[in-house]
Amino acid sequence: MLRIAIPNKGSLSAPASEMLREAGYRQRADSRELVVVDHNAGVEFFFLRPRDIAIYVGSGKLDIGITGRDLLLDSDAAAVEVLTLGFSYSTFRFARVPGAVWGVEDLADKTIATAYPGVVAKYLAERGVQPGHLVRLDGAVETSLKLGVADCIADVVETGGTLRALGLEVFGEPIMSSEAIVVRPAAAGAASDAEEKFLRRLRGVLVARRYVMMDYDIPAEQVESAVALTPGLESPTVSPLHREGWVAVRAMVLAEEAQNIMDQLERVGARAILTTSIHACRI
Repeated sequence: MLRIAIPNKGSLSAPASEMLREAGYRQRADSRELVVVDHNAGVEFFFLRPRDIAIYVGSGKLDIGITGRDLLLDSDAAAVEVLTLGFSYSTFRFARVPGAVWGVEDLADKTIATAYPGVVAKYLAERGVQPGHLVRLDGAVETSLKLGVADCIADVVETGGTLRALGLEVFGEPIMSSEAIVVRPAAAGAASDAEEKFLRRLRGVLVARRYVMMDYDIPAEQVESAVALTPGLESPTVSPLHREGWVAVRAMVLAEEAQNIMDQLERVGARAILTTSIHACRI
């Protein structure tokens, strides 16, 4: 049975479980459940602290896990990233109280507060900068500046609005960008059939989320113009209609482009244009 680690809380937890449900896996109904067995799929899910997942997977105790790239890199675990999942995006930046302009080189001998000391240490080491001290804080990192605990912080930044509201400013280039990922042991050999099946299901969900199915009717003489707009993944399905001289076309299109494609299809004579969500697929 495939043993998989899932985040038990935090920003990764709900999106990970939702993706797994879309992939056809049983998930916990109660947040107090620590282990869920899906006998039909041959999978056992372990709900763990997100920060611990890479460590458990890297040790070989679990076969695969869902965590954040930031947590993987900070853990220094013997696990590797094998698939990006497209949610829980974040960017890490340095920030400080406004004043003299700082660059990364100015962090030498400075005290830096962060929830990710491993990530920060690696980033600075790659640039030949030796900080004075890295203070690990698990929350409210920005408070360390007000209390004089640190000279600057390294924290998650989305728009920078929260930091500005606290009277702070970012400086330097982004330390890293993170998102939810799938990891497996670095020492493991080729993926097993069970692991490949799991990854195929997740890839299917990712494709299903990006695409919609588009159907429309079009005069036969305009099919080539319409198909050029909706080529599908391999080729669209074209079927004759009962009405002579008309055909029905079905193709997958990118969801973000669907409205624009519908406008263009109207201009070449398409009618009864509709889109439907895709809940699962294989490509």
